[in-house]
Amino acid sequence: MSDDQKPSAADKHASGAPWRNFYGRIKGKQLKPAQQRYLDEDLAALSPGAVGWDVNPDRAPLDLEALFGGRDVWLEVGFGGGEHLVHQAKSNPDVGIIGAEPYINGVAMLLGKIRAATTGNIAVHPGDARDLMDVLPMQSISKAFLLYPDPWPKARHHRRRFVTEEHLEPLARVLKPGAIFRVATDIPDYVRQTLEEVPKAGFEWLAEGPEDWREPWGDWISTRYEQKALREGRRPHYLTFRRLG
Repeated sequence: MSDDQKPSAADKHASGAPWRNFYGRIKGKQLKPAQQRYLDEDLAALSPGAVGWDVNPDRAPLDLEALFGGRDVWLEVGFGGGEHLVHQAKSNPDVGIIGAEPYINGVAMLLGKIRAATTGNIAVHPGDARDLMDVLPMQSISKAFLLYPDPWPKARHHRRRFVTEEHLEPLARVLKPGAIFRVATDIPDYVRQTLEEVPKAGFEWLAEGPEDWREPWGDWISTRYEQKALREGRRPHYLTFRRLG
């Protein structure tokens, strides 16, 4: 099937769920026995609630009060191997953090890190962040992270990038006014598109000078994706936005 023949965002599965695919593969090499055990034993208990269209076709909102006991809630879109997510959870025990990641190997890696860290303030959605945003209450998220997203380098695939209207408008809907949105990427064209599209969705860029986007945030922990970028000679960029409203 060619790219032009693939279902559009307006098309739907038989269940009523729209076709969505801003991410790449959902599974890599075979899981280690311990990783499979983490998925079998830990994942269900860490679910943020009914997210999937098969279990929540009416898109009823999640009960974040019940999930995190009234704490501020943060969101990480595509947590990779989970290094940053666990770091933030350990550093901010008074905050609840939801991570969304469709790549099951990354989910298994995160679950192992959660076991080792013994954190109790993380919820995990092993799927599309767009489905999760469908069921997050309006203006319920205090901070969001998009760190080293799939770059979709081919021009015809740029519409699959997260920094498009299809994803940014739902993100803006679930963020509180004044909420912070952080984006890290090592792809210059992704920086360009981010700076063009994110302000259109109701955000302001908080850079105070030309070097602001070249220095990591003070509470940053280097991830495997950043380390790979540095090894391969690509310079990371760190963009911070604030939700207007």
